[in-house]
Amino acid sequence: MTRTDSPPTWDERTQLTTFLDYSRATALAKCDGLAQEDARRAPLPGSPLMTIAGVVNHLRWVEYYWFEVVFLGGEDEGPWTDEDPDREMRIAVDMPLADVLTEYEQQSARYRELVAAHDLDTLAERERVEGRRPALRWIVLHLIEEISRHNGHIDIIREIVDGTTGD
Repeated sequence: MTRTDSPPTWDERTQLTTFLDYSRATALAKCDGLAQEDARRAPLPGSPLMTIAGVVNHLRWVEYYWFEVVFLGGEDEGPWTDEDPDREMRIAVDMPLADVLTEYEQQSARYRELVAAHDLDTLAERERVEGRRPALRWIVLHLIEEISRHNGHIDIIREIVDGTTGD
């Protein structure tokens, strides 16, 4: 995936999908050269689930939830439970980082096709936002915000665990 925030054209769809892909690619780029043991480290004392592997796995499952469950109306087969609502972050430390990254990349490709196949005004199958069904446009905007916010978390964790900084 090419990492650029400059869309090839200035229509709304291209701008939104370019920023979504840029946010995804940034999360992956921040993992370049990261050692497996550092991907599992939770260096923030008040946030024991904040590992790089956990955050990336969270991003994967957040996209799954919004696209598969809310937009398409599928059954929620995510790893979370009522007893462990953050399980996607917890289980990532037992997975090879390469698998977490590959699963996220493969899923992103699938959702890229899903977004391309639907009008941005298409309403989700399920109610989610204030008892209303969000449009695909809102879901894409929300995911840009969510991924970008978590990219900041990855930045902080990465600098703490191995000193790497970058854009």
